[in-house]
Amino acid sequence: MEVNKEKIRYILQFLFDKSENASQAVEIVSGVYDLDTVTANYLQFWFRRFRSGIPIVENVDKITEMIEVDRHVNNRSIDQELKIDRKQF
Repeated sequence: MEVNKEKIRYILQFLFDKSENASQAVEIVSGVYDLDTVTANYLQFWFRRFRSGIPIVENVDKITEMIEVDRHVNNRSIDQELKIDRKQF
């Protein structure tokens, strides 16, 4: 079964929220999908990202649309239009 990376990230977020540790998550994901779908290092990387609280995917469609309309749009314009607080990064 082929799985895209975005789907795996959502699964990992679910397992992280469920308080699974990285090694347990590897076993769970490998039990459902191919054994080489994820590695312990890959899971630890994403669990660190989730733990830091930095949003992984947010406003992607809106940002993509803004860039397609105007290739010269800058970060500040995107931040202001979407009301993104740059201090959170």
